[in-house]
Amino acid sequence: MKNMLRDAAVLLVITLFAGLVLGFVYQITKQPIAMAEEKAAKEAYAEVFPTASDFELMELAVSDNGAWIEEWKNAGFGNVEIINTLEAKDAAGERLGYVLTVTTHEGYGGDITFTMGIKVDGTLNGISILNISETAGLGMKAEAVLKPQFVDKKVSSFTYTKTGATSDNQINAISGATITTNAITTAVNGGLYYFQTQLGGSGYEAE
Repeated sequence: MKNMLRDAAVLLVITLFAGLVLGFVYQITKQPIAMAEEKAAKEAYAEVFPTASDFELMELAVSDNGAWIEEWKNAGFGNVEIINTLEAKDAAGERLGYVLTVTTHEGYGGDITFTMGIKVDGTLNGISILNISETAGLGMKAEAVLKPQFVDKKVSSFTYTKTGATSDNQINAISGATITTNAITTAVNGGLYYFQTQLGGSGYEAE
């Protein structure tokens, strides 16, 4: 009995010590990690909207509007989340468009997060992937295969194809990675839908 109590006491001390060490390490690394994430986000904003001089954070429509959330789900974006929206401005403070940070929960290896820049006329400047953990050699090809296909496209939504894109609204799927292709394409469509319904987007021609 005494041995059991002694062992339990030793285990408790070790657990408490480990907790203190982890807490100490967290406090030390928390700020550098936050700064690195902020730096990466700013670089992503600039990548998808290089002509902007400033980015101003906007209030999200999805944060407190139950009706909008239901509409969002009904539109097929239940697994897509708009993380934040920023207004992209030029040096004179004029609005050039918007930068959206979007997360899809449908990736094969977990969540995929990216930014996308949309001009006021609805042209998609492109996307910049912030976080992705797909299968090496397959879904991880999203950076090389999918990303370039979203550059300078003015369409209301995208579809993907395995037989070769024949129009601006078609994206060539990553071979062997349909889940990743579908996840990113759907998430980009979610961002465009948000732009069209919440940010006054218009001017699309029939596709």
